[in-house]
Amino acid sequence: MSQVVHNFTVSVPHWSPYIKPVELESASQEQLDAMKVTPSSKKISEYVLTLAHDPESLAVRSPLFNAIMYGRAGLPPAERELGAIGSSIVNRCVYCAAVHGARYNQLTKTTELVAKIFADETEAQLDERSQALFDFSVELAKSPPALNARHADTLKELGFDTLGVVDLVLATAIFGWANRLMHVLGEPVKI
Repeated sequence: MSQVVHNFTVSVPHWSPYIKPVELESASQEQLDAMKVTPSSKKISEYVLTLAHDPESLAVRSPLFNAIMYGRAGLPPAERELGAIGSSIVNRCVYCAAVHGARYNQLTKTTELVAKIFADETEAQLDERSQALFDFSVELAKSPPALNARHADTLKELGFDTLGVVDLVLATAIFGWANRLMHVLGEPVKI
């Protein structure tokens, strides 16, 4: 029996789709081509197989996701993950928060920051740089029009360059979108 997971954790739950994912054995050539550019080198997930129902969108989504989250310039990878975590906390996406919390921990070889965020959510107290990054991503996820030049200036005063600020916006924004897709297409479950 499956149980929906509601609490934030770095133990990645299983994502259970509401609609039947595309089966690789019966996928069209267009679907197979769209699935070739997955966000990681792992097996094709049920999420990607579900998105493959619209291969035209998936063929654009995966390269965009890869460029934002795995680009070589701009923010360090762990800080992109922190932007994804901020968005996922606001949007209550337990699955994405788990994936990106675990990835942050792996990249930084620490667990304290993510543990604080998962315990205190948007009220978490972090070191100055992480706090500014996290607060920016939280505010962006809550209400994009609420951000202004002052918010970007605060990041720049802490050493973020323009590309870093743009990377943070992109990482946070793509997870605003991804969180909504995950919620509508399925749910995180403990099996």
